[in-house]
Amino acid sequence: MAALEGLGTRPFGFYVHVPFCASRCGYCDFNTYVPGEQGAEQAGGYVEAVLAEIDLAARVLEAPPRVDTVFFGGGTPSLLKAEELTRILGHIEARFGLRPGAEVTTEANPESVDPRKLEQLREAGFTRLSLGMQSAVPRVLETLNRAHSPGRPQQAVAEARAAGFEQVSLDLIYGTPGETAEDWRASLDAALSAEPDHLSTYSLIVEPGTRLAAQVRRGELTVPGEDVIVDRFETAERVLADAGLRWYETCSWATDEAAWCRHNLGYWGGGDWWGAGPGAHSHVGGVRWWNVLHPRAWAEKLAAGTSPAAARETPASDEVRLERVMLGLRLRAGVALDQLTPTGRAAAARHRDEGLLEPDDHAAGRAVLTLRGRLLADPVTIDLAA
Repeated sequence: MAALEGLGTRPFGFYVHVPFCASRCGYCDFNTYVPGEQGAEQAGGYVEAVLAEIDLAARVLEAPPRVDTVFFGGGTPSLLKAEELTRILGHIEARFGLRPGAEVTTEANPESVDPRKLEQLREAGFTRLSLGMQSAVPRVLETLNRAHSPGRPQQAVAEARAAGFEQVSLDLIYGTPGETAEDWRASLDAALSAEPDHLSTYSLIVEPGTRLAAQVRRGELTVPGEDVIVDRFETAERVLADAGLRWYETCSWATDEAAWCRHNLGYWGGGDWWGAGPGAHSHVGGVRWWNVLHPRAWAEKLAAGTSPAAARETPASDEVRLERVMLGLRLRAGVALDQLTPTGRAAAARHRDEGLLEPDDHAAGRAVLTLRGRLLADPVTIDLAA
């Protein structure tokens, strides 16, 4: 089919969604399941179903490309045994092959890994660990319903280094109700004290249907205003830059290019990927599809030898253009001006004059957001994609 044309000439990634968690964070609206919920009981058959979807992917893609990156996300992938994660990775390698130097990432909660498990994962070929830290302040962690204790993320980073992981990332969340400027600075300092080579920061979003949304609705918690969110973002940029980390994507900073998350760059750069697991999304040659959400329905379809996809789409050209600009502007590399329409290039010149695009990059033929521009990325994107 047409979607397979050029397969293998673009970066190809494999995403594995592990939809299980030990407990549900109050802000989480991901497709995840905790003990006692329908779907959690499917954990026992999960690995076999993932292996079946890997086999399906190899058949559908006809001449499977070698894999540049693998990313185990969730949920909490580290709830699986090291042997189970290793088995899945081994099956991807057997059916597709991994390119030399392939990046293999797993997300993990700090309390769900230990030195032996990390050693096993590193020995199996995992190269990158992404740890959910979120905050270093007990009161903030309690509001987020996070299980780990302060100090454990830093200890987990040290354990990962000892196991041989050269790439270790920490995630932080800012804008939690009740979090002060001092709390946020303390979290940044604590994260930096672990010396990760990559750090991502995310603004807390109160998603409908979550426990946090109910608390806000009842008046038990107050969401900070936009000025607070801007201050937190600017603080992160200043503190991380002073520590030698540079932004390469709107929410992510790294010590150098070797520490960039190549799997995510595949998403943002228009690469191809297959997403295995309940609710996982895929993209090959401009065609997108996504799996059914519930683990049982997903596993039953695979057991019956049918695709677990819930739906698929091929976006229209104007949608593709908007997405290309949006994803390009997320990156420090930005968007080439010659890829824009005349209207988009005129808008770029205007936004340069307004201080939203870097003037030196504009002179070199690229649209790159300034710090202020990153805070106003949505309207800039719309203008440049016109």
